[in-house]
Amino acid sequence: MPNQVEEFNAYRAKMNEKILADNNKVIKRIFNLDTNAYMEGALDVKTKELLGLVASAVLRCDDCIKYHLETSYKEGISKEQVMEALSIATLVGGTIVIPHLRRAYEFWEALEADS
Repeated sequence: MPNQVEEFNAYRAKMNEKILADNNKVIKRIFNLDTNAYMEGALDVKTKELLGLVASAVLRCDDCIKYHLETSYKEGISKEQVMEALSIATLVGGTIVIPHLRRAYEFWEALEADS
């Protein structure tokens, strides 16, 4: 039985493949821009992922939060660093972010359990 992380990644990969197969130039450019924005630059990848995580939490996008959590985990960002970033997101976004904080914490635990 697939776990939470595997289910998220399988669905994301399946749907991205379908969407990109439609060959829409604008969507392909948006996907490419997103990929390139998180590459090493004036800011390192870890910083960019934490910025993406905070923005995703404030905007209340659970899929985005999961994506940035998994990338943060793979980049070696610690649970303490992630929780500190999520605390800033909760402060900025307000108490409406708390349900997303709960799901983020649960997904981080799933990432840790996969290791």
